[in-house]
Amino acid sequence: MSAAAAARSEQIRARLEAAFASARVQVIDDSAQHAGHAGARGGAGHYSVRVESAAFSGRTRLERHRLVYGAVADLIPHEIHALSIEALSPDDHGVESSP
Repeated sequence: MSAAAAARSEQIRARLEAAFASARVQVIDDSAQHAGHAGARGGAGHYSVRVESAAFSGRTRLERHRLVYGAVADLIPHEIHALSIEALSPDDHGVESSP
């Protein structure tokens, strides 16, 4: 991963952590899997994020995704070309609450 890609991943992580207090955030840069893809030619990356936050409790999957997109909206489309989201609450099976 290049320094620019690492910085972009960290920027996404910081945005999500700021938007969702006490969240567990994982960001994976999937851009290498899409090398040569037309949408990626401008330098924007493909990312997968997993966010575990109490902010998602009682919300639908669509509402959760909208919240995540809202946290990184200004990075789309110049920094982020594609974003795969897994947004979980402590109520979801198998997810432990953050300490």
